[in-house]
Amino acid sequence: MSEKEPKVRIRDLYKIFGPDPKTALQHVREGMGKAELLEKTNHVLGLRAIDVDVLPGEITVIMGLSGSGKSTLIRHFNRLIEPTAGQVLVDGEDVISYDEAALRQLRQAKMSMVFQKFALLPHRTVLQNAGMARRVRGEDESAANAAGQKWLDRVGLGGFEGKYPHQLSGGMQQRVGLARALASDSDIMLMDEAFSALDPLIRTDMQALLLELQKDLQKTIVFITHDLDEALKLADHLVILKDGSVVQQGEPQQILLNPNDPYIEDFVSDINRARVLRVRSVMRPMNGKTTGFSGVADVNDNLERLIELSGGDTAQAFRVQQDGKDVGVLEMRDLVRALVPAHPSGSDSVR
Repeated sequence: MSEKEPKVRIRDLYKIFGPDPKTALQHVREGMGKAELLEKTNHVLGLRAIDVDVLPGEITVIMGLSGSGKSTLIRHFNRLIEPTAGQVLVDGEDVISYDEAALRQLRQAKMSMVFQKFALLPHRTVLQNAGMARRVRGEDESAANAAGQKWLDRVGLGGFEGKYPHQLSGGMQQRVGLARALASDSDIMLMDEAFSALDPLIRTDMQALLLELQKDLQKTIVFITHDLDEALKLADHLVILKDGSVVQQGEPQQILLNPNDPYIEDFVSDINRARVLRVRSVMRPMNGKTTGFSGVADVNDNLERLIELSGGDTAQAFRVQQDGKDVGVLEMRDLVRALVPAHPSGSDSVR
């Protein structure tokens, strides 16, 4: 368990869409599922009994297929959607109880949002867009421009501040959106499918940019995606939804190694495990071993690199280090076992 106090706690959160959600909620609490609820009551189950902790300075990725409830969930963080029941605690305060003034302050100062469709103002320059959150808060033009320019430079758009959104590529427009969110200086960034509208190569660049910025900034980020590769690349904590419920959550590497449900098993079945899994997830304690190593590996190396180093020899072992200090041993036999997908207990799947 982490010693850090969660920045955001979601507790027993439900969302039901329809004219009488409170009555429908009782049916759901008694065990009625999504399909049955729609058929018998004409209500749609959006979220069911969600419990999620978002730790400060980490990227929490919420993923699932279309209709799983991920975008509905992120819109509860800043109360763009009102819950049917449950709590959303930010720094210990339940934002469900906020009045309009407190909610406006939350959205302007504590949470920023990066949208899938960029949401830039077409008749404002790149610089004006980047500093927009500051203007909305009532700051003067020079302060807003200074903050906007700082973050445009950081995301690689220095020199484009006088352009308009239509003069930029999609990837550049999303960089403006990211700069705008960063310029707000908010504690929490909400990113709803922020890169999914981009071409694959540009999307990869944006993922790398986000991770690079995060090393310095240590923002609390909630990131929505339907793409498992993206989730595994970005997430410190991964939450997987299905039909409005959390199926599994935890450290991404451990979910990949230990899926607890056939649904998760299907999600991870086509992943290139050697490219995604890290040495830290497969290594063992040193237990006094000091000799017989074929080389040195870093805890964050992927298994693909170790296969290359070993030449495929399963008899080899590598000393594992972190920041130059010995932290474990990687036996190639353990690496090979990790490449075989695990089946959740009770699953009789055959592949």
